Amino acid sequence: MLWLKSFHIVFVVAWFAGIFYLPRLFLNHVRITDSAMRAELKLMERRLFGMMNFSAVCAVAFAVAMLIVSPGFLQMHWMHAKLALVGLLLGYHIWCYRLLIDFRNDRNIHSETWYRVFNEAPLFILIGVVLLVVLKPNL
Repeated sequence: MLWLKSFHIVFVVAWFAGIFYLPRLFLNHVRITDSAMRAELKLMERRLFGMMNFSAVCAVAFAVAMLIVSPGFLQMHWMHAKLALVGLLLGYHIWCYRLLIDFRNDRNIHSETWYRVFNEAPLFILIGVVLLVVLKPNL
């Protein structure tokens, strides 16, 4: 179980690194007017999203493995709340993909300010998940 948990944490950290960095690339993309730099940002965004996908799949796979090994976790209400937050994170991940496609096709409609706010949203999910996992409140 500790091996599964260790690798789950590693891939969650890697996933969040991408989740926090990709909207920063989007923010830079909005500000840049040079076409060569925009092309470079598109490449960076695509590669980062690939790493995010790999990390997300591995994080979820190790989480599922832990739940198979210890199905009792599914009886705990804090786990239900955590899984709901993970669902929100997956939604954010998909939203990032849609934004990536918009940038790839030069169809971005959002402002610099919007991306600054969008970039902060997953922090609240991370805080919630960490508090639930560490404190395991009796909800």
